[in-house]
Amino acid sequence: MSAKSSASGDSSSGLLFHLVYKGAAAYLVFLFASAAYDIRMAAIDEYGPVIHEFDPYFNLRATDYLYWNGWKRFSQWFDYMSWYPLGRPVGTTIYPGMQVTAVWIKNHVLLDWSINDVCCYIPVWFGVLASVITGLIAYEASIPENSSNSVIGFVADIIKGDITKIETKPSSWAASPALECFIVTLGLMAIVPAHLMRSIGGGYDNESIAMTTMVLTFYLWMRSIRTTDGLRDSIGFGFLAAVGYFYMVATWGGYVFVLNIVGVHAAALVGMGRFKTNIYVAYSLFYFLGTFLAMQVPVVGWTPLKSLEQLGPCAVFLGYQVMFVTEWIRKSNNMTRIQAWQLRVKAAAVALVVFTLCVFFLAPKGYFGPLSSRVRGLFVKHTKTGNPLVDSVAEHQAASPKAYFQYLHHVCSLAPIGYFFVFFKLSDSTSFLLVWGAAAYYFSHKMVRLILLTAPIGCVLAGIVGGRLLAWSLQQFMDQSDESELSVDEAVERINAIREEPGKGKDDDDSGVNPAGARAAAAKRK
Repeated sequence: MSAKSSASGDSSSGLLFHLVYKGAAAYLVFLFASAAYDIRMAAIDEYGPVIHEFDPYFNLRATDYLYWNGWKRFSQWFDYMSWYPLGRPVGTTIYPGMQVTAVWIKNHVLLDWSINDVCCYIPVWFGVLASVITGLIAYEASIPENSSNSVIGFVADIIKGDITKIETKPSSWAASPALECFIVTLGLMAIVPAHLMRSIGGGYDNESIAMTTMVLTFYLWMRSIRTTDGLRDSIGFGFLAAVGYFYMVATWGGYVFVLNIVGVHAAALVGMGRFKTNIYVAYSLFYFLGTFLAMQVPVVGWTPLKSLEQLGPCAVFLGYQVMFVTEWIRKSNNMTRIQAWQLRVKAAAVALVVFTLCVFFLAPKGYFGPLSSRVRGLFVKHTKTGNPLVDSVAEHQAASPKAYFQYLHHVCSLAPIGYFFVFFKLSDSTSFLLVWGAAAYYFSHKMVRLILLTAPIGCVLAGIVGGRLLAWSLQQFMDQSDESELSVDEAVERINAIREEPGKGKDDDDSGVNPAGARAAAAKRK
């Protein structure tokens, strides 16, 4: 009876602790989300709902025109007051996602608000959303399904020529340490200056929405290639990643960065020998559907299939189709590893010949567009791009160590540790953080304004370090508590078990310990 009652008590206390802990976690999420909102509301609280800076005011004018005149007239609008006296064809030269979002909120959610007020609050709302989604990226990277391998296991799989299947139980929605990583990352993203500078109330600029759509696309891409995912999940989340990418394209020209990062990661997975059906389906769906939708944005058009900046991911997409066909032939004919490689080399040679012929016939006709001045500025000195307007802008110069600490503070100290840590908690999904982190650091180092891109990945990597450290500390505390809170009945049972072992307790007069006496002695000590 005592053992049963003790087990029942332990079960009840464990359930109570579980509920209290999850309640505390939910409170922290609410606290950090509220802090993210309050910080971004500082300008509105001080001065009211006022648009500040030049670009946000232009965006407000465009939103107002769209609200009163509709999409058809907006897409054909030539604004004689912009770039006066030359004018500007606004509908075909801006990324309209932000304006469409504001008008949709005004028409369907906040009917009694003015367009000005909606535009002032959008950076705040989307800043909070970006913080939460960035936390979800850290959560996805920390669940057991995505953190049970290491770079050593990846290298062993490359040598072996096969992917080792690591069995992991599906984690609950609030598994540790993923929950702690989510909370810490959310808290960091809520206050990091690199993100705050583009999400303050009244700063109605493209990046205020684009950062949210960027981290949403990255989260959905990571989720679509989760190690234990079935084909259905890859299709579902691959589709959502394509839609998220379309939203990103509609809001900011930085969509080129998002497309290339996903493309480089997809190519890196092939290089690491991780090509699988679910990854093939996820990337093919992401690229094909995402590109098709992106081409519907007036300012983009056929650019994804003509611009040198975006042809890399297209080449990866075509390469994936070749890889899929060769893998199907290999499995159908039970080829050996050497035969499979011979088939891949032949297929790659044919694809290369076809690609060369296409370039040979299309390049002289001016089909391929040149690299933009801003992209050239990422690979050459910022004062030598050839475009005086780009060369004269101070935010296009290289970033300094002081700038990193100013905009990231101690995130820039913890992020390298998290980057190193990912190598030992590696999976198809988490390897994306390595590509993202390296690219974001390189581009921000070349152009100081792009420190903005390091905010989410820096917070994710720092959050992984902080979250795992927090989870480990709590686990040590709980283990100590479990040992110190040993019940009297359990202690008596352990002592009696030791006395009954051969060679122990033989010289004692008593054959055991009296539980009632032990409990009385314990009560007396208390």
